[in-house]
This record gives sequence, C-alpha cells and structure tokens, in this order.
Amino acid sequence: MLTRNVPLDPAASALIFIDVQNFSARRDGGEFKDMDPDAFAATYGAFFDTFEAETLPNMQRLREAARGAGVEVMYTTIESLTKDGRDRSLDYKITGFNVPKGSWDGRPIDELAPGDDEIWLPKSSSSVFVSTNIDYVLRCLGVKQVVIAGLVTDQCVEGAIRDACDLGYLVTQVTDACLTYTPERQAASIGAIKGYCRQLSTDALIEELQGVTK
Repeated sequence: MLTRNVPLDPAASALIFIDVQNFSARRDGGEFKDMDPDAFAATYGAFFDTFEAETLPNMQRLREAARGAGVEVMYTTIESLTKDGRDRSLDYKITGFNVPKGSWDGRPIDELAPGDDEIWLPKSSSSVFVSTNIDYVLRCLGVKQVVIAGLVTDQCVEGAIRDACDLGYLVTQVTDACLTYTPERQAASIGAIKGYCRQLSTDALIEELQGVTK
C-alpha cells in the first residue's frame, strides 16, 4: 500500500531549511529596513518573538539530530544571481525586493549557518525547485525523502513542499520548525498542505531519527 507515512531512511534523506536568512529572519534584515519602528513592532513583533523563542531553537535541535543521523542538511536563501536582480522572478520584481548577489541579506543567519561541507543554494523565486538545480543535486545524492523547515510557512515553504511532492519525493514537514506571520496563517497553511506531506513536530522527528540510529 502506498503511503506518505514512511519513516526516514537517513541515507536517502535530506533536511532543507528554507529562507532562514538575514534578509527576512532578522529584525534588522533588508525586508524590514524601511519600516517605521512602531509599524514593524505591530506587524512583525509577535512573529519574531515566536521565531526567536520557539521556531529557531526547534530548527537548531532538528539540524543537530539530522547531522547525527547522517541526513544531508541543505539550505536555500533568497538571493539574486546579479547585483541589480535583473535575473529574479517576475513575482519578486513585482513584490519589489531584491537581495543582491553576495550581500549580507542573502546569507543564512549565524544561528543556522551551514557547516563547511553542507550545501547552500541561492534562489530567485519562491520555490527552490524552480530557480535552482536542487532536484538534480538531490537525485545525485540519492535522496528520496525530503524534510522541509523554514520561512515562511504559507509561501516559500509551501512552494517547496508541493514541488518536491510533484517531483516524486516523499516529503515531511516539521510543523513547529516552520513559521509565518500570524497564528491564523500558520494554522491555515498547515491544514492546507497536509495532503502533500507527512507532518511531524520537531520532537517527533528527532525521536524517529534517534530510533533509526540505535
């Protein structure tokens, strides 16, 4: 019987962190640099409080468990291939932001910086599967199961889950290692995407990884 509820095989699995970068995962990131401080606090204050106190620590624990189990750990960040962003997607151009090639904004945050031999792929569209060669890389690595965590749940995270599913990967979303801007949006996204993936908490996936490595 075909099912999405398949425990991870570490040798055939990859953990992908989506857009946990200076541009959008730091209070002083470029996405927020022109905002009035009061407007920022009202719109994003609760999001960052939750991210810093809960979501980021879950991401860090998840990464350590994945590394310990031999799961490939990968990262993607929004970053253009050019300084002026002329290569970025039409949607990103309409949205009005550009993360220039080689910029501080395009780097993963220090608290979740890639290890020396971990793969980091800059992307210039919402889905990492559209504007990078990640599908080719995953297949070369022998990956068949993909674990998704990151920001923001109802945008780039959802895009990665749907595309990975359609490309033939078994997908696990770590629900409390993803976050979007309001609890209502978070709940709606988790509910909407569940038909595409297996959904586990950080604790549950860590327990699973510890079980397969005993």
